[in-house]
Amino acid sequence: MSELPKRVYIVEEGAREGFQSEPADIPTSEKIRLIEALAETGVPEIDCASFVNPKVVPQMADVAQIAEGIRKREGVTYGCMWLNAKGFLQAVDSGLSLPALTSGSASDTFLARNNNSTPEKQIEGQRKLRALYTEHGLGSGPVYLFTAFGCNYEGDIPVAKAMQRAEDLVGVCEEAGTPPSCIYLCDTIGAADPMQVRALVEAVRTRWPDYPVALHLHDTRGLGIANAMAGLELGVSRFDASVGGLGGCPFAGNRSAAGNIATEELALLCERLGIETGIDIPALLDVAQMAEEIVNHKLPGKLFRAGMFARN
Repeated sequence: MSELPKRVYIVEEGAREGFQSEPADIPTSEKIRLIEALAETGVPEIDCASFVNPKVVPQMADVAQIAEGIRKREGVTYGCMWLNAKGFLQAVDSGLSLPALTSGSASDTFLARNNNSTPEKQIEGQRKLRALYTEHGLGSGPVYLFTAFGCNYEGDIPVAKAMQRAEDLVGVCEEAGTPPSCIYLCDTIGAADPMQVRALVEAVRTRWPDYPVALHLHDTRGLGIANAMAGLELGVSRFDASVGGLGGCPFAGNRSAAGNIATEELALLCERLGIETGIDIPALLDVAQMAEEIVNHKLPGKLFRAGMFARN
């Protein structure tokens, strides 16, 4: 337990990954209302939207309106996501924070079926993106390794295979003179267990001791918080999470499967361990209730339904 971090930085994913997994008819005003409410809870960063093809992801067709409509709170980072150069160029003038992200998949089959790409094509595309970032004055940014622990097509991903794909992505950044700000290990379909998390986190930290490890965990199979605990015990101090567990997991083979770990439950775990997050948990519980009302169906989060437990 000696490696527990003193403070954890939580990136709120509900407005992007959460809504991206919901039907496309959620009003833009409601998305903005949720983002603005989240900003009042102490979360330091909110991932607001994705710049992607609206024909493929109609839930994000209003990305420009979202970016323009947010009343921003000082001290909160309002981020976004993209998958290719076209998306990045659309994001440039959005007013949202631009993480110089580099991404790929540990599963070659997942990459082919969901991105119509191969590892070689993916790396070439990421090199072109990295050049674009430099043109626009962006420096280092995060590396995202999707399906780092497993996927529906290939099953468990061996540590050696994940490390090989991570090596390729880190290489793109290093050869450009912009080493990663962190390496995100993403449990895209909720396949991981604590032993797998420990094994891969330790492998990455051994290989790149100067690059922080971050975790993007899903609770698809109920092990999300257990996996977060495994990461915390190894000193991981950056996590993605989604208020109320908002959003399903569209890649898990079950549309009703839970998505990201619930932000308020991760914050509670940290609080119980004496780890600071800066998050007002009771305020976040109210926002989780708001999120459930907006999507008009039950969210997988438990804490906002049970409430806080009064301790002596």
